[in-house]
Amino acid sequence: MRTWYVILALLVLCASGSPSWAAGKNLIIGYLEFAEDPRYRETFVEARYPAQPWGRPLEGAVTAVGEARFAANAAGVELKLERRAVSRAEELLPALDDLFARGAQFFLLDLPGEMVAELAARTRSKPVLLFNISALDDDLRQKKCQPHLMHIAPSRSMLTDALAQFLVFRKWRQLLVLKGSQPGDAEYYQAFSRSAKRFGLVPKEVRDFTLGRDPRERSQNNVALLTAGVDYDVLYVIDAHGEFARDVPYQGQKPQVVVGAAGLVADWWHWSWERHGAPQVNKRFMKRANRPMTGYDWSAWMSVKVIAEALLRTGSADFKRLAAYIHGEELRLDGTKGYPLTFRKWNNQLRQPIFLTTPDWVVMQAPLEGFLHSTNNLDTLGFDERENECKF
Repeated sequence: MRTWYVILALLVLCASGSPSWAAGKNLIIGYLEFAEDPRYRETFVEARYPAQPWGRPLEGAVTAVGEARFAANAAGVELKLERRAVSRAEELLPALDDLFARGAQFFLLDLPGEMVAELAARTRSKPVLLFNISALDDDLRQKKCQPHLMHIAPSRSMLTDALAQFLVFRKWRQLLVLKGSQPGDAEYYQAFSRSAKRFGLVPKEVRDFTLGRDPRERSQNNVALLTAGVDYDVLYVIDAHGEFARDVPYQGQKPQVVVGAAGLVADWWHWSWERHGAPQVNKRFMKRANRPMTGYDWSAWMSVKVIAEALLRTGSADFKRLAAYIHGEELRLDGTKGYPLTFRKWNNQLRQPIFLTTPDWVVMQAPLEGFLHSTNNLDTLGFDERENECKF
């Protein structure tokens, strides 16, 4: 880790004009999560499906706060992370208001997309900044966007665009698509369809699968039957949760590559990434959480780093100055991915590379060579400004 946190402590110590919540030399970061979130059911977490949470991402935020805490304490400033878990959507705004009354104006949201959208809409007039760390929903970056909602996690379309680039790069354009009917699969398929059209992939057929072992549904839950009778380059599995997809590799009629929710998977972090300081980040997280770091954990870690970078560069703890810097043109972030990371002004999405991964390693990093953009090649992933439907 760079020495940014040392300088941060000194700047915060010397900063003048701090807001009332900083009078006690605390900067409180709120953390809101849904206690009944189905993404963290024990069976899902223990299965370790690719590109899914392997535990609550809180530990990513705790790791980032810990990286800054020693120097901050030495300078007389304490960074605090305060967590609230709600059991119903109706409890979210009161939980945020309680933390706001205690001084929090930055909030990390580990919530399903519909809850993120509702909370963001209801807090639009508040002097707060929300960081979406786990909801991939495209509509949060489009028609349901909000000016104070920053997206650290990538959109679903950023992930499908990255995989589409790889398939075009390898000249594997003919696809057989297996599509699920579980919650989230429809959005996943919509993102895939957009990416396929954008990059010239050809879905030869789309076949629905059914999760389960019911013998009466053999034609929809047996991979050998689902993949029979069609010629294709790649088997693309649309499965938002990954439970069906894990059984697909090596079960098809043809020895073709499996991609999507199994085989080759687009993800925004991977424990095997070995460049740009990533091993050190992974080791610190592993030591604290006792498991490998995932994209969700990276998002929580990165959110705290955004706040710390703003403190460092502005030399102030004033919320308005910090928020303006985060929204501004000067912000450049090191996410240990090799690119300077910035926010898209049209929808507040963090630009970032996407990894193309297997369970054991990172095969490639998107954007791939040859996929160019007039201003920033990272904007070949996800919604470009010309596709923008976000109206702040």
